[in-house]
Parts: sequence; C-alpha cells; structure tokens
Amino acid sequence: MSDVEIRKGLDGVVVDETAISKVMPDINSLTYKGYPVQDLAENCCFEEVAYLLWNGELPSQAQLDEFTKQERSLRAIEDDLLNVMTSLSKDCHPMDSVRTGVSYLGCQDSGHWDNEPGEKSSRALNLLAKIPTMIAADFRTKKGQEVIPPDPSLSFAENFFKMCFGEVPSKEVVKAFDVSLILYAEHSFNASTFTARVITSTMSDIYSAVSGAIGALKGPLHGGANEQVMHMMKEVGDPAKAEEWMLTALKEKRKIMGFGHRVYKKGDSRVPTMKKYAQKMAEVTGQTKWMEMYDNLEKTMVSEKNIHPNLDFPAGPAYHMMGFEIDFFTPIFVMSRITGWSAHIIEQAEENKLIRPLSAYTGPDAREVKAISAR
Repeated sequence: MSDVEIRKGLDGVVVDETAISKVMPDINSLTYKGYPVQDLAENCCFEEVAYLLWNGELPSQAQLDEFTKQERSLRAIEDDLLNVMTSLSKDCHPMDSVRTGVSYLGCQDSGHWDNEPGEKSSRALNLLAKIPTMIAADFRTKKGQEVIPPDPSLSFAENFFKMCFGEVPSKEVVKAFDVSLILYAEHSFNASTFTARVITSTMSDIYSAVSGAIGALKGPLHGGANEQVMHMMKEVGDPAKAEEWMLTALKEKRKIMGFGHRVYKKGDSRVPTMKKYAQKMAEVTGQTKWMEMYDNLEKTMVSEKNIHPNLDFPAGPAYHMMGFEIDFFTPIFVMSRITGWSAHIIEQAEENKLIRPLSAYTGPDAREVKAISAR
C-alpha cells in the first residue's frame, strides 16, 4: 500500500455526513442547525441551544418551559454517586472525576443497552442535568467544602454557580458563562465528537461513548487547551512581558496553546464573541491585566506567524476571572459539549455503519517462525 495517500490525523478527510453543525472556514463561520453561533450566543440561553441541537429547531416558550422543567427535575444525584465523587483522590484531575461519574451512571442503568433514539435522548437529558452536579461536588470537595445540592429554581448557568460558590453572581457574569457554554456546545467532527461516534458505531451505549469523548477532550491538543492557556498566562505574569515571552517561545519552538485551528485558517469564528465577554469579565471583576496580556500575546503571534487565537484563548482567562480553578475549565467544557456529543451519538445510531478505517503497514515483510532450537 505504499502508493496510498496517508492523511495523518484524517486531515481533510470527509468520513460522513451530519445535519447538526457546519464549520465554514472560507467565510469563517459556524452554524448550529443553520443558525450562526454568534447570533445564538447573543440572543439565546444555553437551554434553548441544547433544545435546538437535539430537536432541530429553536423551542417555543412552552417547549422551552417543558424542557427546562425536565432538566431541573433530573439535577440531583443519588447518595451512592455522590459518595463516589467525594471519595476520589483530591489529586485526581476533575476530568477523571467526571469521567468516573458518567461511568458510574452507566453502571447503575440496567437498560443502558437500549439503543432506541428516544431512550438515548432521555439519557442525554439525564447526563446534561447531572454532569454539572457531579462537577460542582468535585469542585467543592477538592476545596474541602461541603457539597451544595442543585437548586431547581435556577437556570442551568445560575445553578452551577450556586453549587460551586454558594451564590449566584451578577447577571453579567452569568451571561458570559452562558455564552461560553453556547460557543462550546458543538463543533462538527472534532476529536472528542468523532471518538463518541466511533464508539457508538460499535453499537455500544451512550455512557461508554460519552466517557470516551471525555477522555479525548481531556487532552491539551483538544479541550484541555483552555487550561494550558491560563497556565501560560500565569507564567507570563505581566502584560508588559507578553511580547518578549511570545518571541522567546516562538524562537524556542514551544507549543503555544490557544492559537491555531485544524479547520479555521483565518481565525476561529467563535473568538470575537468570547473575547467580548471575557473583556466584560475584566471590567466587572477589575482583573484587567489578563485581557491586556491577551492583546499583547495575540498581536505578537499574529504579527510573527499570522496564526490567530482559537476559542480556548479567551475562554481560559474568562473562566479564571469568574473564579473557577484552572483544572475545572475543561470539565465546564464537558457540561456544554454533552449536548453536541449526544446529538452526534443519536445521529450516528440512526444510520449506523461501523467506523473502521484501514492503515498502511510499514513493518517487516512476511517471515518464517523458527523454533528456538533452530535459531
């Protein structure tokens, strides 16, 4: 197979069709079910976008009311799962914690092999409701604080803040967080979504698919990049040192997180919206140095390499200014992307074909096995 073209990382390979979202790099746009994501972020709440991804249309007020009622009723987790979450080592990464929680939910669901679309949808909603509760329990436990139960009177975003910090912040902070969830909700055949579809293609269950997706998202070349961005900014320390730091990093050929994208070549279409709300976080919290640093790092990278930021670059400092620990940035991503993953899991199952690519062998030619005595 030496004459076969190898596309490392499946770069540029179209493996299937999807009706969920479309990345349009030529015009630098991303749509969910035809709606530009920046318009959804400005005009909708996260719950509306979750409904859209799973149902194909934005909800009416009655549909939204029913959807949020169902989601809020499912937020609480059983004592046995809570005990699992609070018994994990405080040193384990929160992504490992949430992956364990999802696996445990699957262990407790005796009907998880049911592959009917309606059953998958019900389990998706259950995961959407319970994952924030698991993450918040882990967040509080790692800080040595008492776990706060979910509040069904609050919106998805408000409830998460309440469970993590014991109070709901200003509407500006809640809106910025909601915007981040919308922007992170779905992005076509990214690594974690493709992982979920591969697992689903074997006719495995939704918990296995989501657990695998979480494992893929954990990596710093995918979802974990938002954590690395903040670690980088802390290393820089001072906006005045940002240009020098970037020039040195480029000279040393360091991997710089938060810049570049496999699909977007003219800059990630989600960045302007997230940067706008990260800037609002700087104004609300008074932590202006992070966005000053952002501008200096971005300016230097674009000037030197013409490489633009991706969504993780503004999301990292935004979450930091909201008060979240750095290693919880990617679990927040999970809270959002469970909507996109679930939509793809359901879509994959509807017209399923086992995903099984070929490979070009480069090892030794066929050879004879000789007994030890003959060697």
